[in-house]
Amino acid sequence: MRRNSKPSEGTPAQPPASQAVSVAPLRFASDMPGSAMAEVAVEAPVSIVYGNLPYAVMMATPSDLEDFVTGFSLTEGIAASASEIRGIAIEPRRDGIVVTVDLEPGRFREHLARRRNLSGRTSCGLCGVESLSEMPKASRRSDAATALTPAAIANALAQIERHQPLNRLTRSVHAAAWCDCDGRILAAREDVGRHNALDKLIGARLRAGHDGTDGFVLVTSRASFEMVEKAAIFGADALVAISAPTSLAIERAQALGLALACVAREDGAVLFAGEWARESEPAAQ
Repeated sequence: MRRNSKPSEGTPAQPPASQAVSVAPLRFASDMPGSAMAEVAVEAPVSIVYGNLPYAVMMATPSDLEDFVTGFSLTEGIAASASEIRGIAIEPRRDGIVVTVDLEPGRFREHLARRRNLSGRTSCGLCGVESLSEMPKASRRSDAATALTPAAIANALAQIERHQPLNRLTRSVHAAAWCDCDGRILAAREDVGRHNALDKLIGARLRAGHDGTDGFVLVTSRASFEMVEKAAIFGADALVAISAPTSLAIERAQALGLALACVAREDGAVLFAGEWARESEPAAQ
């Protein structure tokens, strides 16, 4: 089985993340449609297999798949670290993509002992959970959430569009970015699914040897329970979302000691958990 590659390396086996399609645009002031080509995001079924055991079929954008399954394995509780993944093999097929993950023997035995039936969706992070007791729960991070700096959030928001090349083409995908304490974006990943984008980001950071300290996560989506859980499992102390949070996301952020700032725009953001930091000078752009 092929060993893990570095996140910066391309993987020829992965299909393109976008494709050109023929469209018929119509101006409302005219009743005659024209013709043009447009780039659309590719959404493909990705079957995740551990050893020879299929685990989930996720609808995802077929890019950065090594990062995706690494982050997914961590946030699903299948692996505790990237070092427990010995290899990842990608096999494009006519009806989708099969990604086979080779776990360390001890971790694979633990995985076999778990019983779970999950059918993935881009819009659902809890499909297949059969009872409330099976809902994923991160460990409490600290007694108090990391204080967020308003200037750092503004700095990250000013940069995020430059880190969304697929969205510039398609206008239909989410992004998740890792930002340092000054708001500089150090890594970003895109996907049609917001959960998938965050898993890709987490996987990219893990495979590069980084953890969730000294920075925060920025997502171009709403902040749901699952997004808070994934960020906390990774070890992040703060999550910033461009859209609004859910009630359970706020409850979990407060319980985990994770700072949660949402409705983040150029002119401000709303803090739902944690506290704002006092800053003596603005973060460098």
